[in-house]
Amino acid sequence: MKHADSPTPRVPFLTLAEVAEMIGGRAEGDPSIPVRGVAPLDQAGPEELGFLALRRYLKYLPACQAGAVLVSEALATEARSFPGRVVVKEPHGILPALLGCFYPPPPREPGVHPTAVLGKGVKLGREAVIGPYAVLEAGVVVGDRVDIGAHCVLGRGASVGDDSVLHPHVVLYPGTKVGARAILHSGVRLGVDGFGFVPGPGEPRKVPQVGTCVVEDGVEIGGNCCIDRGSIGRTVVGQGSKLDNLVHLAHNVQIGKGVLIAAMVGVAGSTRIGDGTMFGGQAGVGGHLEVGERVQVGAQAGVIRDVPPGEILMGFPARNHREYFKAMGALYRLPETLRRLGEMDARLKRLEGKPGT
Repeated sequence: MKHADSPTPRVPFLTLAEVAEMIGGRAEGDPSIPVRGVAPLDQAGPEELGFLALRRYLKYLPACQAGAVLVSEALATEARSFPGRVVVKEPHGILPALLGCFYPPPPREPGVHPTAVLGKGVKLGREAVIGPYAVLEAGVVVGDRVDIGAHCVLGRGASVGDDSVLHPHVVLYPGTKVGARAILHSGVRLGVDGFGFVPGPGEPRKVPQVGTCVVEDGVEIGGNCCIDRGSIGRTVVGQGSKLDNLVHLAHNVQIGKGVLIAAMVGVAGSTRIGDGTMFGGQAGVGGHLEVGERVQVGAQAGVIRDVPPGEILMGFPARNHREYFKAMGALYRLPETLRRLGEMDARLKRLEGKPGT
């Protein structure tokens, strides 16, 4: 769960040796160095672990104020000047356990705020939190240990599964279903009407959007994402999928399990996306397409055809990444190629004795 402010650490400090033992790393240097948190190399203070996982950040090492560093095995020799090091094979992989120790979530206070509005027949699970000015319309079902933030609106008949978190200003349109352990960040809108209109001689006529929006267990959706309800069926975000900020999924889109979608991606209506597929920022996907499992779509790529499983795509129109790089290489050589063709054309005209050459 994300928090606007860094929570107070759960423990006063851990020694470097205790940190290494907790994450299965190797302590080097002074094992008694106190550690109270983790920070980037250029921001870490004397009682924080500087984080060094990639070679590109070595430039920050000389000026780093950290008392110790968390460093990958591949870069351990570069950090020998520090009084203390915790060496691990892959620093990113141990961050969840480490950050969970130093920055635990704030304590929960179950209950319904007096300014919240609960409609007829609302069902609240055990230890639910309903924040200030939240509105739960008739028939809403909230599971155990759910957090509903301030100013959230849950439309008639919406449901939220156990241990889910809705940050402030989330809106679930009527009938929207959110599974267990979901995290919805501020400004998320689920179950919005799809872009369904019939052109005519006058203004376009709206097609009623009567389907549902389903978000399965373990999904996290970033701030200000909009996901349409199905026009006459379901829009589905599969189990464990993660959406960055400002993602839009149109009506009847089907997202598989474990899909990763970076910021500002748009997926047009009725497209199906397979399990484990990944999208870079600002990628776009046309409507009524089939994108297979484990596909990787590069940033700003535009997918306008069906994609078989396992492909890596880049560019617009999106194509195999090897083909894309070859095409880009040829494009960048175009000015030189045109110059040489011009020289050859001039030489040919001179040889032919044409006037003006």
